[in-house]
Amino acid sequence: MPLFRKSQSADINSSKASGQEARRPSSGDRGSYRRGSSTSQHHGSQSRSSQELYDQQQQELANRLSSGRKPRLIFNTQLAHGSGIGKVEGFTSVRELYSKIANAHGMERRDILYCTLNTPKVDMDALLGGQIGLDDTIYAHVRGNYKRISLLKSSAAIGLTITDNGDGMAFVKKIKEASLAHASSSILAGDHIQSINGQNMLGKRHYDVARCLKDLRIGQEFTLELIEPKRGFGAIAPRGSLTQSTKNVSSGKATLRLKAQGPPVVEQVMEENSWEIAATTKIDDILEEFMGIRDQQLADTIVLLGKDKTNPSEFATALDDDIYLKMFDFPDHIIFDMWAALGDAKCGRLQSQANY
Repeated sequence: MPLFRKSQSADINSSKASGQEARRPSSGDRGSYRRGSSTSQHHGSQSRSSQELYDQQQQELANRLSSGRKPRLIFNTQLAHGSGIGKVEGFTSVRELYSKIANAHGMERRDILYCTLNTPKVDMDALLGGQIGLDDTIYAHVRGNYKRISLLKSSAAIGLTITDNGDGMAFVKKIKEASLAHASSSILAGDHIQSINGQNMLGKRHYDVARCLKDLRIGQEFTLELIEPKRGFGAIAPRGSLTQSTKNVSSGKATLRLKAQGPPVVEQVMEENSWEIAATTKIDDILEEFMGIRDQQLADTIVLLGKDKTNPSEFATALDDDIYLKMFDFPDHIIFDMWAALGDAKCGRLQSQANY
């Protein structure tokens, strides 16, 4: 099949050959999908009067937005291992949010590894990403124990899925079962990767860290320096598969969206069966399969960019021209699979699987 744009560099963290032919994912090759949470569950225990009050508050917020008046958004924050409640507001980026959380709890910004929403557990499905529900509580996970682990790279794939907090802290999001990383009981989901063979990873994005791991030679011994999050009682989640969070980030009627480019905006939550959510989930799966990273905000940005494109060539050109996305230099076969995911989601072929 002819390529629809110039050849790009290979993916950075996949055991698959980078020159494989681009193909459209078949209906039998959809991978796993996270189960959506019901938007009504969060408020199901409320009395009728409190539910009416909540609806009234949401309507007032919508009226302020429609009239051009910016609402004052204040979020509760706590340290995941235990602390008093702090308040944060007035941030326009993830970095500013982390700085305000640090100030609220009397610490340095770099002490925060990442944040979860509505749970103090190390729950990789509850990570703070590009959206925060207006009634969400933000839990900050801070530096804990230091670990130094030496491993022998016996195969191309180490078995780690990497993500980051958007502020220069990359960490382990998932560990593949029966992999090299899984065989080492010392590596846990949520561990910050501080260095690889002495090379400092602080300030690097998830794809940079994944590339460093992929570039290690088979048969080479390497050393990881890891930082565990400080844990409180019962704050440990399974180290392998992703778990379902106790509350979906979009359980409220409106969210604050933190954009990679431009100021944050308040917007209504998409319906859980919308094609955009199904496409975002599938594209996040594609990023993990081919690049060894998971990044829901990145996947969401790709969906927003591609939703109005009419063909894969136009989609590829838009990715190359975008000031943020062009740095990923996606290979053609990944772009083709992402385009197929957009098409499948629009036609409803991903809807039922996205809600399993």
